[in-house]
Amino acid sequence: MMKTLVHSTGSYLPKTVLRNEELTQFSREAVRLISEKTGVLARRVASEDECTSDLAVKAAVRCLEKAGFPPEKVQCIMVSTSSPDRTQPATATRVQFLLGAVNSFAFDINSVCSGSTFGISLADSMIRSGQCGNVLFIASEVYSRILNKNDFSTYPFFGDGAGAVLFQAGDSTPKGVLRSCLMTDGSTHDVICVPGGGTMLPYEKVESQRSLYFRMKGERVMAFSIERGPEVIRKVAEESGTDLEDIRCILCHQANINIIRRISEDLGLPFARFFVNLYNYGNTASASVLIALDEAISAGAVSEGDLIITVSFGGGLSWGANLIRI
Repeated sequence: MMKTLVHSTGSYLPKTVLRNEELTQFSREAVRLISEKTGVLARRVASEDECTSDLAVKAAVRCLEKAGFPPEKVQCIMVSTSSPDRTQPATATRVQFLLGAVNSFAFDINSVCSGSTFGISLADSMIRSGQCGNVLFIASEVYSRILNKNDFSTYPFFGDGAGAVLFQAGDSTPKGVLRSCLMTDGSTHDVICVPGGGTMLPYEKVESQRSLYFRMKGERVMAFSIERGPEVIRKVAEESGTDLEDIRCILCHQANINIIRRISEDLGLPFARFFVNLYNYGNTASASVLIALDEAISAGAVSEGDLIITVSFGGGLSWGANLIRI
């Protein structure tokens, strides 16, 4: 049976570092709470001449260069983003152009912060079906452009960045994407959203500029993540007949250190089994898991042959997990 193998990874974080103490629009007491509430100490901010597709291309180039894989051999480019360059066309189209991946088709997906796990599952399906021999999956976010800088409930906790994975078809191997579980509860679609700018609330009907910014109900998101995170990790392990003790590393959506700690406690797994890099990057939305995967491999926290689980949760509300042998 055809398998979907992780051939290479890459990531890109903008050069500008914005530390908590530089958030002078908030009181000192509020700034002190940022690290306590989430663990975030700093985040990266895209420069004025960088948009979502620019970050995506830089992550993709690093991914392809590691593998020595020419862009013209890429068959499919899939970009996960909830902060696209434009409403249309797909951000992936500019990525394809800038990469010179002239023989690929390109499209976007949007499952907000769950985009990484949804995209991995979709790439796996496309390769297993025989439609593609390889898929370049990129998650790229520039949340600094869709956040209200004076909103303490959102602005301090997010950052910009991109991650990429080159998946390739393989045969007769124990490695690859082994199982995915994807879930959505559409009744909670308003918990995380950008209210204005779409067909539900077009620009000409927007009465307050606040409606054009990202917003979320933080307490509900926290409770949802703590409940659904462990649940979907157990589900993907059980459905594949895998013991959680055999998992080398769990790569959680990097939203909040306290969420990851609670998931660790619920599963009864050592916190050291969870790769964490949110301290310096904040929540990079759908890019967080792919950035973490690239850094975990580069740091030696994940090696060839290891079993890992990627897990994410976000707008929709949506959540998912993938079991992968690297």
